[in-house]
Amino acid sequence: MFKIILLVLVAMFIPITAFAEPMIELSSAQTEVHALDTVLVVGKITGVSEFKPVTLTVIAPDGEIVYTPQLSFDNDGMFKRLIHAPLPSFKQGVYTVIASHEDTEKTAQIQFTVTGPIITPTVPSTESTKPGMTEKPSVIALSVESKYGYHEITVTGSTRSSSTDITFTITSPKGNLISVGQVTPDVNGKFSTKINAGGPLWKEDGLYTITANQGLTSELKQSVQVEISNGVVVPEFGPIAVMILAAAIISIIAVSSKSRLCIVPRY
Repeated sequence: MFKIILLVLVAMFIPITAFAEPMIELSSAQTEVHALDTVLVVGKITGVSEFKPVTLTVIAPDGEIVYTPQLSFDNDGMFKRLIHAPLPSFKQGVYTVIASHEDTEKTAQIQFTVTGPIITPTVPSTESTKPGMTEKPSVIALSVESKYGYHEITVTGSTRSSSTDITFTITSPKGNLISVGQVTPDVNGKFSTKINAGGPLWKEDGLYTITANQGLTSELKQSVQVEISNGVVVPEFGPIAVMILAAAIISIIAVSSKSRLCIVPRY
């Protein structure tokens, strides 16, 4: 009898959510937008691992995948994302947004319709910049910072457009896709993100290419390379290179000094 009561008490204290099936929801108050509008989507997920993010896939009317950001959610399972129009603008038609999680086959989706005139990209003028006018950069400015032997790489940059997310892709020396991510520039067009170079995907030695792409126009695209050896960063002229160079210089000086010695015979 005592065992039965104990089992009942244990069952009462086991969280119900531990046995709940995964559930995912997605909604938006905006069902019809213009070409340059933003769309706020809100969702909720339960019954899955909180350490794994939700993947949001935005699909254009022609079937092209525009964005695939990964979103974390709070203790209540809530997540949200403000979707910016890709460059030069949203296409006319129905966009589909799908929320998914690797712990469940269930997905949730919403749709919104884009109406109104579509913005077409302008062809850059061949005329020279007039005196007193400041020429805007035609590409994304991109740079990387890291320390020798570290796994962490800091990518910073700026862009002339602050209304559209920056998509990062990282490829290995053999051309394999390592990672994809997104970052939103601030009002001044500046952005930064941190990349962890550790793990099995970084086992190749050589130059890894980090590419920042904004929207669908090729002019807003820039790439930088960083050298990785044994899973850590190797600067172009790091401490080991300096030590090797110093040792080589010392050796040259020593050999040169010995070659100048001569023996004076005694009479």
